[in-house]
Amino acid sequence: MGDDMAESKVRTGTVKKKASKRAKKDWVAAYIFIAPVTLGLLVFYIWPFIQNVWFSFNEVNKFNMTSFVGMQNYTEMVQDKEMWTTFGNTLKYVICTVPVGLFLSICIAALLNSKIKGTSVYRTLYFLPSVTMAAAVAMVWKWIYNEKMGILNSVIRGMGGKGVGWLTDPKIALYMIMIVGLWMTVGYNMIILLAGMQGISKSYYEAAAIDGAGSMQQFFKITIPMLTPTIFFVMITSIISGFQVFDVVYMMIGKTNPAYTSTQTVVMLFYRQAFDYGHKGYAAAISILIFAVIMLVTVVQLWGQKKWVNYD
Repeated sequence: MGDDMAESKVRTGTVKKKASKRAKKDWVAAYIFIAPVTLGLLVFYIWPFIQNVWFSFNEVNKFNMTSFVGMQNYTEMVQDKEMWTTFGNTLKYVICTVPVGLFLSICIAALLNSKIKGTSVYRTLYFLPSVTMAAAVAMVWKWIYNEKMGILNSVIRGMGGKGVGWLTDPKIALYMIMIVGLWMTVGYNMIILLAGMQGISKSYYEAAAIDGAGSMQQFFKITIPMLTPTIFFVMITSIISGFQVFDVVYMMIGKTNPAYTSTQTVVMLFYRQAFDYGHKGYAAAISILIFAVIMLVTVVQLWGQKKWVNYD
């Protein structure tokens, strides 16, 4: 009976082989290599996220002592007019910067992908703003936009015009910040798109040229369709970074600025509630809202990408 069972196991391939000493050593080495990353994720990402979710249902004091309040923070957030104003500012920032930034990045990448002299120099120049510290960028642009001594207003006055409050006028301040945001991110996205363009086989263009297709037809019929996975990646990352915009706005717009309300973003409100007012529970609820919105937008994009992203 036992021989029959053993024979049947051999036939069906269900006999379990013991791992060799070498395989066991490889497993141990693999776990050792992934342990630092795993611990880092647990300590700096997963556990803080869980803690933040718990804080959103509590009143938290300066010593992180909690007092459970249920849905009170979320109810207060829904009823807070300032919250929805800042969310509107953030949404406006995303809606304006993402399409414009994507368009500019594709155009610059296409130009640098062509056969022109000095492409390496241009790539470096366009990429530099994305690796420059946000604080330094904000200070430089704040000086450029300065109402009294800024370069822009100096040029306007030199031409006989009047100075403009680029960062103090509530109607235009947010758009001026958008320009800075685009200036910082276009170069980074351009590099990613350029890499995607260079990964497209030249045989497609050669075949299209034989068929009589011009450069514009090749761009819209070959480059753009083949580049859709890269465009999709850049679009997702741009939307996520747009909803999380903070440092540039925080450095350029002071609390006494007349345009503060019209430029304040959701992350700025989170920072203000957590560190200026000490309302950590309410700030945690705001951060959960940001997370939920980004997650929802990402899920919708992942669902919709099946209709326009070409992975062939």
